[in-house]
Amino acid sequence: MPAVCTPFPAELAMTSSATFADELARFGPGADAQGISLDDCRRYCRQLARSHYENFTVASRLLPAALRQHFYHVYAYCRWADDLADETGNPQRSLELLDWWEAELADCYAGHPRHPVFRALQETIDTFSIPAEPFRKLLVAFRQDQQVNRYDNFEQLLQYCSNSANPVGHLVLYLARSYDELTAPLSNMICTGLQLANFWQDVARDWERGRIYLPRSTCRQFGYDDSHFARRECNAAFREALRFEVDRAEEILKLGEPLVYGMPPELKADIWLFIQGGLKILAHIRRLDYDVWRRRPKVAKREQFALLAGFVWRRWLYGRSSA
Repeated sequence: MPAVCTPFPAELAMTSSATFADELARFGPGADAQGISLDDCRRYCRQLARSHYENFTVASRLLPAALRQHFYHVYAYCRWADDLADETGNPQRSLELLDWWEAELADCYAGHPRHPVFRALQETIDTFSIPAEPFRKLLVAFRQDQQVNRYDNFEQLLQYCSNSANPVGHLVLYLARSYDELTAPLSNMICTGLQLANFWQDVARDWERGRIYLPRSTCRQFGYDDSHFARRECNAAFREALRFEVDRAEEILKLGEPLVYGMPPELKADIWLFIQGGLKILAHIRRLDYDVWRRRPKVAKREQFALLAGFVWRRWLYGRSSA
């Protein structure tokens, strides 16, 4: 991407204390970014991505430099959609805002983007010929979060993941110019496995938000009922239920591992790193003896460094093998 040399306008700059409500007031329905330069729209996406922890995974500086800015654009779209769904405190208001966001997406594909994110994203869409479907599918999942807070069985949960997680992998494949009938199913396995790992990592957080992703059928199988949830109880039934789901998530995640070998050399190690991060989370859940009620499992700094060392080694190795 060209170097950004224009001043960053005050009305676009984010402060460290900015909340999503502030961003919505500035760039929500009725706002227009036409007077803002494209360079500053790019910078807005970059700053938004770098201000969130998830950026370590989805838009890391370890990504190829030529792709990094485009990842920021895609991330900014997802971040805004996620916040529209989760940060309003009002499901009906969230649904209205998600409809607005989808209308903005349609205008972007029609060649008339207005929001800073879509001004930047249009360039990525055009450069990589990305269809609208994966962006729209994410909005299906965000709407579902406003209307569904419990899943009867694992098949329903997988259907949710097909909209909430798998489209992100498809977007990555388009950015890598690697989307096809062979890579997409493998990507789905990785993304679904990562989504499931996140669910089992965040049982307590999701409960506080009024959502339960542990399927009713799994809870019934092991004898964990709603009264146990209400007490946030980590008993033998909960441990067995979560063990069952953690094992299943790991199996799905590993089914996607062959994707590593089908990616361009400069992205092979990145995909490997995504997978290893998910496997580490599942390992930590096991290490806590499945008591995610009292402590949220996460990857420690020293483990991150170890993963990064493995990442560097594999990038070097894949680089040599492609020479």
